Amino acid sequence: MEQIIINGGKKLKGSVCISGAKNAALAIIPATILAEGVSTIENLPNINDIKHLVIILESLGAKCSFLNETTLKIDATNIKKYRAEGDSVRKIRASYYLLGALLSRFKAAEVEMPGGCDFGGRPTDQHEKGFKLLGATTTMSHGLIKTEALNGLQGSNILLDVVSVGATINVMLAAVLAEGSTTIENCAREPHVVDTANLLNMMGADIKGAGTNVIRINGVKKLKGVNYTIIPDQIEAGTYMIAAAITGGDITVKNIIPQHMDPLTAKLVEMGCEVFEGDDYIRVRGSENLTAANVRTLAYPGFPTDLQPQITALMATTDGIGVITESVWDNRFQYVSELNRLGANITVDGRIAVTKGPSHLTGAKVTAIDLRAGAALVLAALNAEGMTVIDKAVQVGRGYENIEQKLKGLGADITVI
Repeated sequence: MEQIIINGGKKLKGSVCISGAKNAALAIIPATILAEGVSTIENLPNINDIKHLVIILESLGAKCSFLNETTLKIDATNIKKYRAEGDSVRKIRASYYLLGALLSRFKAAEVEMPGGCDFGGRPTDQHEKGFKLLGATTTMSHGLIKTEALNGLQGSNILLDVVSVGATINVMLAAVLAEGSTTIENCAREPHVVDTANLLNMMGADIKGAGTNVIRINGVKKLKGVNYTIIPDQIEAGTYMIAAAITGGDITVKNIIPQHMDPLTAKLVEMGCEVFEGDDYIRVRGSENLTAANVRTLAYPGFPTDLQPQITALMATTDGIGVITESVWDNRFQYVSELNRLGANITVDGRIAVTKGPSHLTGAKVTAIDLRAGAALVLAALNAEGMTVIDKAVQVGRGYENIEQKLKGLGADITVI
């Protein structure tokens, strides 16, 4: 995807089916390294980040084959290498999960510094702290993060200094085959943490407490391959819910877990949308008279940082003053200047953005600087009068499966080049 071209101003209507969760898949695929035998992972999103991760596993010696676009069979039996490097490692942030998985299997891991979206410091110090307490040493040299446990991994009590999804999952991956018991406190509670723990338990791990702030793990001797289906993607679901709101449309978002959407649902209702929930769907009906609100991103179950750019785009089109506070990342408002090119009135001071609206958005040429920023530009373009051209659309393709077809199915005038 080089460009996305959108002729805006159309109210989107209809239904859209949500794909598997990107953030869960990017943790679950490395977790299969720990299994003896073949694992089959279903409901994978058909996106670039998944393809990069498969390339990495194959470079380590795994046998991977797609049974269809969303089902992947992985046989990690013949993995002999514990060094992961190359373009694919550098292009995705989630390659750091290979540290925990390879350390658990080989008692050593070397992974090139990961990439991904750039919106502030994303340190791995909490990952390293967890590994150290399990008995591993971690160093950085020649662009590689190296960790090894010469005497094997031993269970430990680990208190994370900050709530970190990446550290929670990485330490969990390292601890499942460690000797003895491990307790991880101040854990992340996100749905993809729970999904990863559920997979590991199906493989034979003994993990309790995932979804709470304390996870307890009793180490086991081995794990087996399984068939596993990934949860729906709450961020993709939220993006389409906001699409209904920003276009004054009426969209039913299917194949989701509605309670995962509670923070966004509450904000949309507060702003004036009608929201109807079913067992596995949410219907959002927008309005021409939405009002601004205040949003603060927080760790789950708070408002997700990965929906912050999208709701900022919506807020720019609503009546009144909206305040968006980013509590997770240092510099996630870099995209605001691109929204302002479309006619938004947004000012930024550090971690706070203020919208003054309603703004009349008009088409322009803009650039997607990261994945969720790209999604925000797509949403703004759907609202804008005239044609918008979004450059570096490959960013959007990293996290949204078949976005052109899904939006066209809702009535959007969109072309992907």
